Amino acid sequence: MRLDKFLANMGVGTRTDVKQILKKGSVTVNDKVEKSPKTQINPDIDIIFVNGEKIAYINNIYVMLNKPKGYISATHDNSVQTVIDLIPEYQHLDIFPVGRLDKDTEGLLLITNDGQFNHDLMSPSKHVSKTYEVVSSTPITNEDILAFKNGLELSDGPIKPAELVKVNDNVSHVTIFEGKYHQVKRMFHVIENEVLELKRLKIANLALDENLQLGEYRSLTDEELKLLQQ
Repeated sequence: MRLDKFLANMGVGTRTDVKQILKKGSVTVNDKVEKSPKTQINPDIDIIFVNGEKIAYINNIYVMLNKPKGYISATHDNSVQTVIDLIPEYQHLDIFPVGRLDKDTEGLLLITNDGQFNHDLMSPSKHVSKTYEVVSSTPITNEDILAFKNGLELSDGPIKPAELVKVNDNVSHVTIFEGKYHQVKRMFHVIENEVLELKRLKIANLALDENLQLGEYRSLTDEELKLLQQ
């Protein structure tokens, strides 16, 4: 990899910024000053410093975000804040949300720059489960639980059976195995109920870290990545 590309990808600055930094002799590779942007480096082996600060190589990034309301699941928008705006330190890695949560929905949202990771979790053929906490306008009944188990009919066709677990009268947990547009809200419309609050708790076997406050995020551990492999 070219040295200037590495430094730009790691967020040191734009390609133009990086060239100026190199010209000043502020970059060392394996303790040797390098001024040429064309210098080839191996980011897995070579040790690079800029102004005395080591630049760690990050290839793929996997982040757990506790999404707050008011943010859309997109990489950029001219009028509304996006979930990427909440994660400034990794924006130079071309990160994007894995799937989406509605603007008024909270909870577990994964952020990555790994397209294959995104595909493995979001492809309809994978049937990765997602669990939500729902606050509904009216109490859940046994008939509702059975209807979800049998599979509901939405306006665009039937959906796969889902799990509806009553927590208390107006709070329930819903687990779905596909990701149709506004699916949970539409499912509650079918049973003549309304979703007042929606929060995603879990994707596959990965649960939202309860220590993350709304808007906070952290990198996934290796163990947590394994929990996403159903």
